[in-house]
Amino acid sequence: MMQLYTVAEVGKVLGVNRNKVYDLIKYGHLQGLKLGSMKISSFELEDFLKRNAGKDFSDLENVKELGVG
Repeated sequence: MMQLYTVAEVGKVLGVNRNKVYDLIKYGHLQGLKLGSMKISSFELEDFLKRNAGKDFSDLENVKELGVG
């Protein structure tokens, strides 16, 4: 069953603060939906992690593959 997470809950899962989660949404890397406050579905969170494994999100405008070394 799909679950909805708050921005704070997603931040906890990803190990980042709430502002970083909002930035991920703002730059189109993560899709949220507004139901009172911003929410992220469990499906979207899992998909985000799968499609972005091995990427460097230090610069959200220029996401790169992680280099070796």
